[in-house]
Amino acid sequence: MLRLSKLTDYAVVVLIRLSSGAAVQTVPQIAQSTGVPEPTVAKVLKALSAAGLVLSLRGARGGYRLTQSLGEIPVSRVIAAIDGPIALTACVEGSGTVCSTQHHCPVSGRWNLVNGAIQTALDNISLGDMAMVAVPRGLRPEMFDRQEAGKELTR
Repeated sequence: MLRLSKLTDYAVVVLIRLSSGAAVQTVPQIAQSTGVPEPTVAKVLKALSAAGLVLSLRGARGGYRLTQSLGEIPVSRVIAAIDGPIALTACVEGSGTVCSTQHHCPVSGRWNLVNGAIQTALDNISLGDMAMVAVPRGLRPEMFDRQEAGKELTR
């Protein structure tokens, strides 16, 4: 099973949290609102800052803020910021590792096709897509507007 690290999952949660509320948020604020421990939030934000996804602001009104809107941040960029380049096997180009049976393997280098498809899919899903509320079948998106929700439920 292909599985992302918990830190990548936390990074998505933190980035989505940064898109709501105050423009600049502190580690304790983010930790409290997400339930992710402060040391983990700090670690994630450090990696996201190094990748240029968040900006760290110092001083009394310091904290972190997004450098782009969620719609402009592909999921693949978050994964790469936390877990490094997406590489399914050791023989995928750019994985940085060498397989000991590479010279005798009948599928050597062919995983690039699968890896490329996954990379493309993740490039085409933004954090904005991830943050959208799923609308149950038969309901209209406007029903989820907070002001309209009460009206719809009483009709």
